[in-house]
Amino acid sequence: MNIGTTNGLTIATLPEDGPLLATEQDAIDVMGELYGSGADLVAVPVSRLGPGFWQLETRVAGHFIQKFITYGLRVAFVGDLSAELAASSALRDYVRECNRGQQVTFAADAEELARRLG
Repeated sequence: MNIGTTNGLTIATLPEDGPLLATEQDAIDVMGELYGSGADLVAVPVSRLGPGFWQLETRVAGHFIQKFITYGLRVAFVGDLSAELAASSALRDYVRECNRGQQVTFAADAEELARRLG
């Protein structure tokens, strides 16, 4: 895990390789790894997310994200979700609404994330 600072926020970026993340327990495990790091936000590569993660009707994404929010940690999903967004108007709406707020952010890459956090 890489810890860095962008626009005054301490960001923990998960590596591209590693086990798939798909459950509430996975979110808790990530937060456990971050304990004591001072991270304000965790950046999760979309390549680390399990199959079906973005099928909103399963509520997998919602439960995963809620764990971070409950414990006061912002979360960003970084990577290409164009196929998932093309397949789901509900997901497009969700991403648009999240990007208007501050708790959950979606970005195509690290540069876009830095702009969104600016």
